[in-house]
Amino acid sequence: MGRKTIRSANRLMDLCALTYRLTAIAFPLPRTGRALIKRVIVEQVHFTAVQALPVIIPVALITGSMLIVQFSQLSGQVDLGKLVVLLVLREIGPLVTAIIVILRSATAVTIEMSYMRVLHEIDALEMAGIDPLHTVCFPRLVGITTAIVSLILVFDLLAIIGGYVIVSGTTTLPVEGFFQQIAKGVVGADIAVGLLKGLFFGVTITVTCLYHGLARKNQITQVPVATSKAAVDCFFYCLVINIFISFVFYV
Repeated sequence: MGRKTIRSANRLMDLCALTYRLTAIAFPLPRTGRALIKRVIVEQVHFTAVQALPVIIPVALITGSMLIVQFSQLSGQVDLGKLVVLLVLREIGPLVTAIIVILRSATAVTIEMSYMRVLHEIDALEMAGIDPLHTVCFPRLVGITTAIVSLILVFDLLAIIGGYVIVSGTTTLPVEGFFQQIAKGVVGADIAVGLLKGLFFGVTITVTCLYHGLARKNQITQVPVATSKAAVDCFFYCLVINIFISFVFYV
């Protein structure tokens, strides 16, 4: 237990150190290699956000419809619009989006970094005088964080508006005045909390995947092990961050 505790503490410190180093790169952003960095950021946003829309859209519509159907049964006992907004904006939207990003992009980043490490591409960059943190890691941090914040906004809008349209058009459930209830229930803090969670999720997911991907490896068979560990760690850290932010703002 002592060894595992010390190992976990050291890994957490390494993650914090990597986060600090990646954050420090942006202040100020080096002039050399900016075109390459921007291109990698755009590619990462396209892969993480745009290509994830076919997954995000149906999940958001199903989630929103399911919540409205379930809570509309309690008509008169609860404020339907406010309850849906609280669940979607504060908790479900950021967390479900983070899980989808972990399954799609986080694992892909870990595999990519692991293969670059096993095939000595990272060593080749360092020998050429190129810092991998600038050209490889930092663009992925910015791209994934931007993508996950954007996807949270898309998920929230589709879950609330799309869910209402589906339920009102296919059922006879009492959902009248839903948007009026939403207008009364939404406050700026709810939107800010959701975006703040997305920001922290993006940084945590990216740094964790880069850490596991860049860890020293000697064989390709170590790549799936690192990918599995990265996915589990990302999910656990996102749960902890989600609970912590909700506790700070609402307790």
